[in-house]
Amino acid sequence: MSKPLILLIEDNREVRLSARFILEDHGFSITELENPTQAMEYLQQQSAALILLDMNFALDTTSGEEGLRFLRWLQQQPQQIPVVAMTAWSNTQLVVQAMQLGAGDFIEKPWQNQRLVQVISQQLKLKDLQQKNQQLSSALHDSEPELVWQSAMMQRLMQQLQAVAASDANILLTGENGTGKSQLAQFVHRHSARRAAPLVSVNMGAIPETLFESEMFGHKKGAFTDAKEQRHGRFMLAQGGSLFLDEIANLPLPQQAKLLRVLESGQYEVLGSSVTERSDVRLISASNGNFSQLIQDGLFRQDLYYRLNTLEFRVPALRERTEDIVPLARFFLQKHGLRYQKTALRLAPAAEHLLQSYAWPGNIRELSHVIERAVLLCQDSVLTPSDLAIPPLRVSESAALSATQQFPMMTLEQAELQLIRQALECCRGNKQKAADVLGITKSSLYRRLEKYGLEHYGADL
Repeated sequence: MSKPLILLIEDNREVRLSARFILEDHGFSITELENPTQAMEYLQQQSAALILLDMNFALDTTSGEEGLRFLRWLQQQPQQIPVVAMTAWSNTQLVVQAMQLGAGDFIEKPWQNQRLVQVISQQLKLKDLQQKNQQLSSALHDSEPELVWQSAMMQRLMQQLQAVAASDANILLTGENGTGKSQLAQFVHRHSARRAAPLVSVNMGAIPETLFESEMFGHKKGAFTDAKEQRHGRFMLAQGGSLFLDEIANLPLPQQAKLLRVLESGQYEVLGSSVTERSDVRLISASNGNFSQLIQDGLFRQDLYYRLNTLEFRVPALRERTEDIVPLARFFLQKHGLRYQKTALRLAPAAEHLLQSYAWPGNIRELSHVIERAVLLCQDSVLTPSDLAIPPLRVSESAALSATQQFPMMTLEQAELQLIRQALECCRGNKQKAADVLGITKSSLYRRLEKYGLEHYGADL
């Protein structure tokens, strides 16, 4: 196994010699250069695993301009090499400028040997993680064909997303749970100028409030009681790429303020560090929440919403685009058939008709689960309605809800009340089932029941 090559750019011979002894003892290979001009010539012919860059040289020993000029040049090169900057004294402004131009970390001279090795090792691990993330994303993309939508509304949405993907504008995807928002986020990233860098996804509703800053911004070793080692946050992992914030409406207000600060300034601090980091990510967010109502109720910051929705797209529910149901079912049949070594399966016409008659409250996610279960349990090469295991009650619920979509002229509040009553009746008072059929969470349904004085309607079965 070859040793990682460290390119050391330093004009002081004694410093170069000291670094060589330390790094070679820890399994690294070293190439020494005296100034950034030599490094530019070297990198046009060869590469390195990491660059250890002194910021001040003989021509200008205080401003760090030579080092900054090299970092600007390096940003324009196709090869992405992590950089650790070195300064001879504590110069916070210079460090911040270096980090903004792509330096991953910094070392103050004279350094502590253990910290030097630790910083270099961490930057190499981060580079390896980003490369593996990119390879995995490419492998997944190559192994699965992209969905081809037949409905006019989805074809129009995909054309709009492709048109804006090349920009760096923040995108907000809204719509019911399971409509495919995460797949669309991947589509945007794959068609963006950042596709060679990672796409990092995070479920904002799953992060405990006490761990928000650590998860998003990272922490230094010893920053708090359980911080046994340094951790890179999601903003750092997505540096140069895209950051997908799923379920963004579930973020509590105190954390919304912290996220807003990063979006406004592009800056954040790692827990336990006084160095301000510079964020370079394209933000894609998704939610099934009603932002107008959330803002009105004081549950979501309006200024954060405006930062997220530079471009906002609603992803339609599956029941609104029935032309896509059968093609999607065939796609999932092929996907799960390959996964479980059952590649000769097909849907019977009656099974396709059943799929189209169901309203799919769980949308594409539910359709995928239904097909996967059918693939696992089927005993024949042709899937019939019985293989799909959609109970007749659920089909009747779907038909009833479909019928209620054609309301007479009424206010939105009246329509909402009528739809909730219809769902509760179809589900025999079971509030969880009614919420699923309506495509909202149980807590959202309870808020509406309280609003209309229906909180005691029926009983959960």
